[in-house]
Amino acid sequence: MVLGVVEHAVNETVARRSRTVEVTFLAGGGVRIADDGPGVPLDAPADDGGPSLEQRLCHLYAGKRAVDRSRLWAWSGGTELAVVNALSTRTTAEVCRDGVRRVQEFARGTALGPPVVAGSADRTGTALTFHPDPGIFETVDASAAALGEQLRELAFLYPGLDLTLTDERPADGPGLQRYRHPGGVRDHVTALCAARNGTPPEHLLAFSLEDPRMAGVLDVALAWRQEDRGQVIGYANGLATPHGGTHLEGFLDGLAGAVTSYTRACALLSGEAPAIGPEAMGSEAVGYAVTAVVSVRLDEPEFTGSTLTTLGGARVRACVEEAVREHVRGWLEADPERAARVVGPWTG
Repeated sequence: MVLGVVEHAVNETVARRSRTVEVTFLAGGGVRIADDGPGVPLDAPADDGGPSLEQRLCHLYAGKRAVDRSRLWAWSGGTELAVVNALSTRTTAEVCRDGVRRVQEFARGTALGPPVVAGSADRTGTALTFHPDPGIFETVDASAAALGEQLRELAFLYPGLDLTLTDERPADGPGLQRYRHPGGVRDHVTALCAARNGTPPEHLLAFSLEDPRMAGVLDVALAWRQEDRGQVIGYANGLATPHGGTHLEGFLDGLAGAVTSYTRACALLSGEAPAIGPEAMGSEAVGYAVTAVVSVRLDEPEFTGSTLTTLGGARVRACVEEAVREHVRGWLEADPERAARVVGPWTG
């Protein structure tokens, strides 16, 4: 429920240079999520022609969203606001726009009355405060630590985001965490390596590009480390893909292709030797591991299965493979001395 409202908040801030979303666990058991977007009108069509905030809170929205790949999710994959509202004993919507603050109250999915003017406003934005229904949920005591990990991932994937998490429930006073990573997936890989070894990676490559053939954007960061295991993490439209998919298959194919072509061009691998396969990337057998984050944002993501944890699409695999092969090959050629240290384990 919290992430569903966070999705809405981030999408509303997409046009802003500074995209701020604040999540607060209230002492009374509710959750408040506020953004600094333009403010969604409560009872009038949104600026993009979409439904008003009241419509989103009271009706499932089956319409197709306008595609904007800079948004958190470009598809209706998160929990809709109407579901959050229906599963809450009380929901308060606040909208600040045009110098006016307006408020509307809801209970279990139904509006208790029309929006009312609650004063003036010197900012813009939308805030939703909801109280999960204890008659539905076994517990309504949400985990700040678990949500913090989710927000941290989002900050890595979308470097324009500034996310804060405040927990007002502890008896010794509120706690505050801020998640902001301007380096994006590059920062993510650095953090993954540092968490395992305490030091940042020595050899790191990161790039981003848009490819109209797959109608999407690709963000990749990878590092080579001499350690006991590798770690390749994938995301599609902001969602983790723990069961893999075509974006990760394309990444491993492209990485293996780049190492094979470079080592053969430099006579480090003979023409008669078999090509280095994707299964060797990060293999313990060669004593080198690859840590990588592969994130795609697609107009029309094709997920296999109902859990949305595996990405499909042959075109995605081909585009990612080509991009990774070209960028890694160019990175290796730019510094032969560094390249020799990186590809050494694969050439014996």
